[in-house]
Amino acid sequence: MQLRGRIFLKPGRDGPLHGGNPWVFSQAIARIDPADLTAGDGVEVRDATGLPLGFGYYNPNTTIAVRMLAFDLTVPPAKIVRRRIEAAIAFRDRIIPPATNCYRLINGDGDGLSGVVVDRYDDVLVLQLLTAGAERMRGELLEQLTARIAPRAILERGAGAVRRQEGLDDRVGLATGAAVQEVVVSEHGIQLTVDLEHGQKTGYFLDQRENRRRIKELARGARVLDAYCYAGGFALAALAGGAAEVTAIDTSAGALASARRNCELNQHDARRYTLIQTDVPHYLAAGARQFDLVVIDPPPFARSIKDATRAGHLYLELNRLAMNAVAPGGSLLTFSCSAHFGGAEFVRAVHMAQTRARRAFRLVERLGPGPDHPILLGHAEGEYLTGLWLTDLG
Repeated sequence: MQLRGRIFLKPGRDGPLHGGNPWVFSQAIARIDPADLTAGDGVEVRDATGLPLGFGYYNPNTTIAVRMLAFDLTVPPAKIVRRRIEAAIAFRDRIIPPATNCYRLINGDGDGLSGVVVDRYDDVLVLQLLTAGAERMRGELLEQLTARIAPRAILERGAGAVRRQEGLDDRVGLATGAAVQEVVVSEHGIQLTVDLEHGQKTGYFLDQRENRRRIKELARGARVLDAYCYAGGFALAALAGGAAEVTAIDTSAGALASARRNCELNQHDARRYTLIQTDVPHYLAAGARQFDLVVIDPPPFARSIKDATRAGHLYLELNRLAMNAVAPGGSLLTFSCSAHFGGAEFVRAVHMAQTRARRAFRLVERLGPGPDHPILLGHAEGEYLTGLWLTDLG
């Protein structure tokens, strides 16, 4: 990265940076030098007195005007990409458990590369560049990833509203290496077929890996419901953990086909699992039966801030129904992946659901993404996945 200019903040607006928040909003900026900086330009950020605070990249067209890459100037900007990739790889080498070869390699701001997401599926990397500044680093990112990992392929899945807001077109397809559409990976010894071309996110929900491990630990002898099962991740974990029976539900025929394929890949007895294509609230409202272990992992209900109120009502009703599907003494693991509906709001909605359900649940543990999805301590905006492990008091 090269620095093209300087950003000077208004008096008193440097507090978030000192607290570790990497986002500088446009309202906090007093002066831009030179005035003709363009989207993606590298900039040094200074406070109102001219004291350097670090550097990042700038976009004059977005509310988040600067995304920081460093909170000081000890690392030369020209070396920041290499340093961040080296650190990210070293960290994953320490934390990724044996029998697992699929994980988040670079988690944007949490790894000091704002706007950059890299997921690893065995010997294939999937790259998402979400911002104009990240797009400027594309060549160096590909070079450094290739040099340090030597993947069979690097695919790009850069598409969606965030890139459009940044003034970028979609970039989807093969970046380097051999063409590949799917890959079989291992998660805690469970085999998974991942559709790298059409699968959700970069192919799979890697952020739930450790929560699936939790289900594996809890499932022995249990009747398990995996609602919004997608490719069957929680269902597979439950089966591997010795569940007596598993019911997996999704509205997507394609998702259920993937779930069935993964069950067969792991050689699970078809008599132990049932895959149902239906709407989850409709299934729960029918109240046909109860389960010892219920997992509720819906898609985001709040895709923008204006959806937050509606999301609260949806989470409340869904969790009320889910609680009534929990057998006496059973467990509910419930999740929200809505970035615009915070963890505190989700807990409040689930608490209200308990009142409506006329049940008494205990909070055993707050859940979130695995350690390969770190966030900066001062960056609450980076939190998006909130989970609760609840048990019925019986």
